[in-house]
Amino acid sequence: MPGLKLSFKNIIVSTGSLFLLILLFINCSSYKKTQLENGDLLFVTAKETGLSGAINNVTQKQKEASFDHIGIAENENGHWYVLHAAPKGGSQKQKLKYFLKDQSDDGQRVIIYRLKPEYKKTIPAALTKAEAMLGKPYNFDYILNENSYYCSDYIERAFRDDHIFKLEPMTFKDPKTGKTNEFWENFYQKKNLKVPEGEPGCNPNGLAASEKLVRIGEL
Repeated sequence: MPGLKLSFKNIIVSTGSLFLLILLFINCSSYKKTQLENGDLLFVTAKETGLSGAINNVTQKQKEASFDHIGIAENENGHWYVLHAAPKGGSQKQKLKYFLKDQSDDGQRVIIYRLKPEYKKTIPAALTKAEAMLGKPYNFDYILNENSYYCSDYIERAFRDDHIFKLEPMTFKDPKTGKTNEFWENFYQKKNLKVPEGEPGCNPNGLAASEKLVRIGEL
């Protein structure tokens, strides 16, 4: 029955093609869900060691959230940029592709968080404020001042007029021991500064925990 065998083969090929089309549709749908929107917040996953690990050790609030950097996405004339404050370059406007490459080179991932619909109206003003703060140096002391910014400080300030985020007492204590993390003890000792325990500030994990944001997916 040669004709019957050919029919079965055609059925198998057709079924396989249909399955591939379904998978493609699902992947495309998932991809669309993680497409950037103007004003999306890009959180960079933390490393386990060094400054990144030390920040995360004393600030992590959620099991699924472990971040050490944050920026805000802006679409300008059809091109995507990330406005952020980084140790290298200070407060800057970086093309998205280079921002992503920097994180990828360090083995870190970028997770998209988005303001809930009722807060999206604050985005235009926040982007205008973020643009106005470009060019300032990075704040390596993590103590708030008006002349330099660290990453979460930069974002909090951008949205400050609309009270999207709030400053909280900073802690540099290891939650497991209740004592000041050794990294931070040495960090501030070298700067001849007192550990700013309890001083107002913010951090990427704290911002990610805001009830005004929703986690969208990975970029």
